[in-house]
Amino acid sequence: MIAEAAAARWHDVGAWVLIAANAAAGVVALAAHRCTAMRRRLTTLVIVAAQLTAVAQAISGSILIANHDRDPAPLHALYGFTAVATVGILYSYRTSSWMRGREYLLYALGSFWIMGLGLR
Repeated sequence: MIAEAAAARWHDVGAWVLIAANAAAGVVALAAHRCTAMRRRLTTLVIVAAQLTAVAQAISGSILIANHDRDPAPLHALYGFTAVATVGILYSYRTSSWMRGREYLLYALGSFWIMGLGLR
């Protein structure tokens, strides 16, 4: 019972981390889109770390469902797995020829989308 409560708390805190991290990554990515001096390794690391929170949330939610017989709220799992799919889509489009010069705009919009899924 303690493990279930700890896992649920981890998932709850992780949701707020996902929201805040993706909001920050969205702002940083928008700044990098507008200002080429912001296009540094640190900017990329912020974006990657924020988007990996979606994967961490999906894993912790899956553990809650599988190991503790928790039933997610209606559409909750859909939003969670949509966030993970979004990360995959973002990284698959980043090398498209028509995205050249707009990669950071893509990351910004994707980060804000993931943030919105977390809020939902």
